[in-house]
Amino acid sequence: MTLDAPSSLKVWFITGASSGFGRAIVREALSRGDAVVATARKPESLADLVALAPDRVLALALDVTHPTGAQAAVASALARFGRIDVLVNNAGFSIIGAVEETSEEALRDTLELMFFGAVRLTREVVPHMRARGAGTLVQITSMAGLGTSPGFGAYCAAKHALEGHSECLAHELRPHGVRVLIVEPGTFRTSLFGDAFRRMPEHPAYAQTSGAVRAWVTQTAGQQPGDPAKGARAIVDEVARPASPDAPLRLPLGGDAVDGIRQKLAFIAADVDRTERAARATSF
Repeated sequence: MTLDAPSSLKVWFITGASSGFGRAIVREALSRGDAVVATARKPESLADLVALAPDRVLALALDVTHPTGAQAAVASALARFGRIDVLVNNAGFSIIGAVEETSEEALRDTLELMFFGAVRLTREVVPHMRARGAGTLVQITSMAGLGTSPGFGAYCAAKHALEGHSECLAHELRPHGVRVLIVEPGTFRTSLFGDAFRRMPEHPAYAQTSGAVRAWVTQTAGQQPGDPAKGARAIVDEVARPASPDAPLRLPLGGDAVDGIRQKLAFIAADVDRTERAARATSF
């Protein structure tokens, strides 16, 4: 059934909608009367979301690592609702292991989903938004998109890559009326912690570094301070904000994200200050 969505509501396209932030954003958008294309590798996991508003939810099977899948899903969304106002690249997983502990295959799998998969879907949606002169691209990265920690080399690599790519994209699309919003959550009470982590084989050399972080991840599971429903509300609020030249590019979520990002920026600034004289002395 084709339903051209009224201009008064937004049409959201959300990846990884079966759990965590993806599911919370679907629920928040629906509570405001918007329409949602909710995607997951197993669309049957979205049945309860469809039941909330059958006329405003389209559930689709989508594995963003499959090149043809993104194209087909976007085509189905446009056929159903006529447009996509907001794309949320949220699909991902958690992985822990020191760089030496992490195989090339595991690293490539991480980048394929959380970087290349997001870029692939973005490239499918951008031409439609640019042609309309409107739209918002929401990239769910992490405080790990700017900060780092032992054991999170693969995860940080993917999130750093998406942040850099998205910032360039924001500059390119601003003249066309399309906004990019980079969302950087801290630790939220989702299924990404605990047993959900993809754990690389442990090497005793890293017991005090990535090993300590492994233990923290296990202890913290189910106790994370962030509320996904409140995080989703903040995201939808920011997307609903009237267009403005002063609109932020980044949206940290959680006090730990704010503190961690500020610490990272201070760390970089201190390095620049310490090396400025040597840096400036390299000119002809």
